[in-house]
Amino acid sequence: MSDLQFAVIDRIIEMAWEDRTSFEAIEYQFGLSENEVIMLMRKELKLSSYRMWRKRVSGRKTKHGATNPSYKFKASCHK
Repeated sequence: MSDLQFAVIDRIIEMAWEDRTSFEAIEYQFGLSENEVIMLMRKELKLSSYRMWRKRVSGRKTKHGATNPSYKFKASCHK
């Protein structure tokens, strides 16, 4: 995870903030598990921003592919 380029880190953070992008989609595209995304967010964001993000995504059904009934935001490879 330490060898990620700035543009890739920026895109992962952007996807993690999006409500409809699941952790599974991030893992499929970048190979980072949910725990690795959490660690990346903790490292890259300010503490207050990280806390706000964690509060926002904790328990959110749309951040987990298994509990997200919406398929319109997923790539065809995830169907």
